[in-house]
Order: sequence, then structure tokens, then C-alpha cells
Amino acid sequence: MPKQFEVNKSFIDDLTCLIKKQDTKAISKKLQKVHAADIADIIESLSEIDAQYLFEIIETTKSADIIVELEDEFRESILNEFSSKKIAKKIINNLESDNAADVISELSNEKKEKVLSYISDKNQRSYIADLLKFDENSAGSLMAVELVKVNQNWTTEKCLKEVRAQAEKIKNIHSIYVVDDNNKLCGLLSLKKLLVSEKSNLIKSIINSNFISVDSKKDNEFVANMMNKYNLVVIPVVNEKNELLGRITIDDILSFVKEEAEKDYQIASGISEDVEANDNIWDITRARLPWLVIGLIGGLLGAKVIGFFEIEKNIELAFFIPLIAAMAGNVGIQSAAIVVQGLANNTLKTEAIFVRLIKELGVALLNGIICSILIFILTYILDFSIELSFAVSISLLSVIIFAAIFGTSTPLLLEKYKIDPALATGPFITTVNDITGLVIYFTIGQILL
Repeated sequence: MPKQFEVNKSFIDDLTCLIKKQDTKAISKKLQKVHAADIADIIESLSEIDAQYLFEIIETTKSADIIVELEDEFRESILNEFSSKKIAKKIINNLESDNAADVISELSNEKKEKVLSYISDKNQRSYIADLLKFDENSAGSLMAVELVKVNQNWTTEKCLKEVRAQAEKIKNIHSIYVVDDNNKLCGLLSLKKLLVSEKSNLIKSIINSNFISVDSKKDNEFVANMMNKYNLVVIPVVNEKNELLGRITIDDILSFVKEEAEKDYQIASGISEDVEANDNIWDITRARLPWLVIGLIGGLLGAKVIGFFEIEKNIELAFFIPLIAAMAGNVGIQSAAIVVQGLANNTLKTEAIFVRLIKELGVALLNGIICSILIFILTYILDFSIELSFAVSISLLSVIIFAAIFGTSTPLLLEKYKIDPALATGPFITTVNDITGLVIYFTIGQILL
């Protein structure tokens, strides 16, 4: 088994020296067997000038694969130095339609038109232009139009000839799609059945009519859930008339899922914009600051709550403020995370929402009782008064139940109003639960003490 290539400092240093010498022959030899994804990592580790030079000298077919693998900001930096004609000839002409549309979509409107005009293949130009019209969060924006398509009324002999002819223009063949005379999708064709069938057999007699397809207007999450549910490597895309438009492959979905996971993680961490570790200080600050301000306001409201209840009369209540706030935030995030996950993978159906609320209430009640008993025993052992131990344990039970209900209902409410439910797992829910938890705690504490 060949050793896996690893981008390390020694390799980068050697390559940088060759770039300084502009030894194109040695550079080409050094990168000859390196995968496009690894070259993309190398480019991202170089200075802007060295990265630009390296990309310039890489062979055309490989540079197209590399540009797709680059992070957005590096791709933008390289494309900004290219003329519209060069982008079309060096990159777009060597990409499948879905990747080509992704690259072009990041350009300015003026440059988009110019790049499209320089695409030599009229069909490819038309395909890409059509893909750019789809909403960026739809199945249509993810699909590629390059596929093998045959007519159900052809014989297997004619079909074989057509498959060979179409295969020459396609990088990877995942499935053979069968359509009728109106381009409506009828089914999928197994290569094995095609090869073993009699030459005179009609294709419609050997197709698989039990297939899964997706409408081009469906959102990307729907496509991801469909492919995951049915373990699909590729899925055909159709319009409302069931006409075959293209296909989406698993690598396209994995890229989308990765981006969504990163986005949701950032939102859950209190980062309001999509940022990378190597972004400039201002961009990172701008993404983080809004939620920090919300946390700051929450802290001030918490201080106001503490002041309102005049805890100096029962100063021992102050000892357990961190405990109550921490438990409220943790329980709320746990409940919200489960619901957000269910909404994301489409396992939480509308009819199951009430059941989920009841279940979370049951879990909160059980956890609350256990934690309350533990805190009562521990505070009593630590020689706090029995009245204070009782007040803290009752408050903790109440706070856990409220936090669970709030954590469960908030993402459902956000989803209803078309707001990303991942917001419910971030600082927002923690701050609200902290303040509410303190109100509950001090109210019960003052009543009981």
C-alpha cells in the first residue's frame, strides 16, 4: 500500500525554495503525484505571491481540480488575478457543470457574464447559466447536468453504443438514467442487465422503475436527508413535470453537510457570521461581538435581579448563584441540542413535537429530582441550615424543569418562523435561562427563608 502524502514543513520549505528560483521543471516533478486537495493545502500555506505563481504553472487540467478544493478566500484571491478569458479557458472548461457554476457564482455580476461568454462549449455555457438561476440552497444548485441518459424505447444494442459515446465526455459514471420521448425519468438501468440482455431487447423491459429522485426546488437539507435515509451515492434531479435535469453525488452533499455543521457550530458558539481562523481581526471581532454584548446585557440583568431581591438579608443564598446559573444553562442547551439535531436530520416530525415536549419534561423531572436530592444531602452534610438546603433543592428542581421546557420549545418556535434553530443552542438560551433561573431561585429562597 503506498504511503499517504502529508503536507509538512520540510516539503513546504523545499517547494518555496524552488518557487524563489522559478524552477518550473523541478516544481512540476515534485507535485506530479500529489493530489489536487493536497496541492490546495500547500497553496493555502504559501504567501500570496508564491501561491499565485505556483497556481499559474500547474497544468490546466489539475488547476481546475485544485481551485474547487481551495477555501473561499484563497479561491477569490487567485481568481481576482485572472482575466475572465483565463478563468474560462484554464478552469471552467475543465470542470463539471456543478463545480463550474459554484466557481462562477462567486464572481461579480459583470465578470460572470464575461466568463460565460468565453466558454467555448455552447452546451456547457447553457448548462452553467441555467444552474446559476437556481436558489443557492436548492437541489438545482447542487446538481451537475453531466450524466448518461438513454431512451426506454431503444434496444440494448443501440443503448450500448450511446453509453460508450456519452461516457467519453463524462468524468465519472454513477448511473444510467432511462427517459421517455419527452425526457421524463422512467427508471435506472443496471450495467449488468445491459451487458447480459439480448441485443434486440427493449430497454424498458429491463429497467428498475423503483427509484428515488428529488425535485430541483427542494432545499439542500432535504436532499441530504434523502440520500442518508436511502444510502444513496447519487440521486437524480427532476422538475415538477418529472423531466430529468441532472444528478447530485454524495461528494456534493458531504461538502454541504460540512459547511452546515461548521455554520451551526459557530452559531451555537455565539459567532454570528461565517469566519475562519485565518480571517483578519476585524472580521472575527465583528462575528463574535454581538453575542458577547448580549451576554454582557444578560449579566447586567442578572445583577439587577440579585439587587432587586436584597439578598443581604439572606446572604447564604449568594453562595449557590453559580450552581443555579450553570445548571439552568446546561439543561437548556442539552434539551435544545436534541431538538435542533432532530430538526436538522428530519427525524422530528410535526406529530412528534408534543411527544418530544412531554419526554423532555419527564427527563427534566427525573434529573431534577435526582440532582435536588443530591444537593440537599450535600448541603446538609456541609453544615448549611436545613431551611437553606431545602430552598436550594426545590429551586434547582424548578429551574431544571423550566430550562428543559424552554430549551425544547425555543428551537421549535424558531423553526416555525424560518429562523435557524441552531441559535437556540448558543448564548441566547444560556443567558435567558441564567436570568430566569436566578428569578426562580431568589423567589423560592425568599418565600422559604
